[in-house]
Amino acid sequence: MVARATWKGYLKLGELVSAVALYTGVSASERVALHMVNRRTGNRLSRRFIDPQTGDEVPRDEQVKGYEVASDEYIVLEPEEVAAVTPQGDRTLSIENFVPCGKVDDLYFERPYYLHPAADASQASFAVIREGLRAKKVVAIATAVLFRRPRTLLIRAYDEGLVATTLHYDYEVRSAAEAFEEIGEVKIEREMLDLARHIIKTKTGDFRPEAFEDRYDDALAELVRAKLEGRKIRAPKKPAAKVVSLMDALRESAGIGGKVGKADAKKAPAKKAPTTKAASGKSPARKASATAAAGRTPTRKAG
Repeated sequence: MVARATWKGYLKLGELVSAVALYTGVSASERVALHMVNRRTGNRLSRRFIDPQTGDEVPRDEQVKGYEVASDEYIVLEPEEVAAVTPQGDRTLSIENFVPCGKVDDLYFERPYYLHPAADASQASFAVIREGLRAKKVVAIATAVLFRRPRTLLIRAYDEGLVATTLHYDYEVRSAAEAFEEIGEVKIEREMLDLARHIIKTKTGDFRPEAFEDRYDDALAELVRAKLEGRKIRAPKKPAAKVVSLMDALRESAGIGGKVGKADAKKAPAKKAPTTKAASGKSPARKASATAAAGRTPTRKAG
């Protein structure tokens, strides 16, 4: 594997141990990176920490962390104090229990990592754990100290390896009841529901992430190219607002004109979902090569 491991340790299931390495599963390094610069000089700006009361810059050796207990009143936490209470890990991913696939609410998913055997001697034990998960159609819930914090991870079989996804703590996930408490009950007409089902049926397809288009990143890359080439760039036209009733919107989305009933909705010719090429042929490589032709390539670094 070409990527650099972000963590190395051991995957432990009872007395079965496998040396493993974690590799970042997602990255924003291909996005167009923007920096703050001085408009007048063009120089990149540097960040400095200023004491708002004295107006003086605070050197690094005088910067400490603090917890706000009241407005502008902080308890100072010295680095050695923070280090003393930080849990010490033994570099072990300990599998605590197993859960059927699909039983963990994805609201708890945080960040995925590829889990890979870290030594040839661990290939067999790694494969036993992977195939055991696959055969029983379960995921493993494991705990470890990662990057100085105790974490809970969901581990699942994925191709020839494993994917370990860090999970949010329960206190981090907002209550759905609170989020939806102001949503009132709505009586839905039978025809509306039939049309909605028809639309969903005609547009049902496979999950194709390669077809997703990052229009914001594409627009930034095009703006950079235009600036380098001395071209003016036109802002995309906003679609004209069209006021229609909910029923008309459903009929138009279904490609059906006039009043239709349940039987008509079923008989209506199904429109084949348009095949969307991946980002209309756009890709980070395409954007990079087009910009390189202009003399420079937009810097792509993790934010």
